[in-house]
Amino acid sequence: MFDHKKVIVVMPAYNAAKTLKQTHAEVLAQGMVDLVILVDDASTDETTALAKTLPQTIVHTHVKNLGYGGNQKSCYRLALENGADIVVMVHPDYQYTPKLIPAMVSMIGNGLYPCVIGSRILGGRAIGGGMPLWKYIANRMLTLAENIMLNAKLSEYHTGYRAFSRELLESLPLNENSDDFVFDNQMLAQILWGGHTIAEVSCPTKYFAEASSINFRRSMKYGFGCLATSLEYRLARWGVSKSKRFPMSTRGKFARRATPERFPNANQRQPLVQGT
Repeated sequence: MFDHKKVIVVMPAYNAAKTLKQTHAEVLAQGMVDLVILVDDASTDETTALAKTLPQTIVHTHVKNLGYGGNQKSCYRLALENGADIVVMVHPDYQYTPKLIPAMVSMIGNGLYPCVIGSRILGGRAIGGGMPLWKYIANRMLTLAENIMLNAKLSEYHTGYRAFSRELLESLPLNENSDDFVFDNQMLAQILWGGHTIAEVSCPTKYFAEASSINFRRSMKYGFGCLATSLEYRLARWGVSKSKRFPMSTRGKFARRATPERFPNANQRQPLVQGT
């Protein structure tokens, strides 16, 4: 708990058996996590079997692989169904340190921001932490293009370390997003579309053999998907085209609210994320 708010960590997992136990132990060591929900996206290793032995953990296994975005949809649905007030996504491959959970949770729990992301770019040590040079350059170029198109000033859009308020998750049409990796990018764009502020904390970069990483071909597909998302956002904002992902009814809805009253009514708890 944080200030009487239930904190749930969600882990979208795929073949994460080698690093799961270490990540999970460090998550619980932070002392404020009430529950861990792991969604195994039809792994071919022992991820599900191992996860079922871990304390304070609910395990959900997809019968077939739904993709990274499809996995997250299940994660957020299950977190809301289990009464989460604050949801933190931590990858079980130990690429992102769980030691930032208290900082991210406190920023949301104190009503300062509805979304906090762990940025590998802030601090200027991404390459020193092992990020390949081509990924760093692609990250910077995509981030620049997206900041222009989305009228934002984030240091990066491509981190998988994120925390959300319950009210924010309930306000997003997540089912309109892709089941692939670009889901992450579309979700941030939806948050900005609603007029929310996204906070960032500096996160150490860790690349090693067991950490998950998409290859060059899938990275190219992801990059073009990010650009397509930004274009869809911009066209919808100009009123040139309609978008279910960016509906006009929610455009800038929370932009003019005072900080303590930024979030929608917490009593209206009907998840927008459907079952898988």
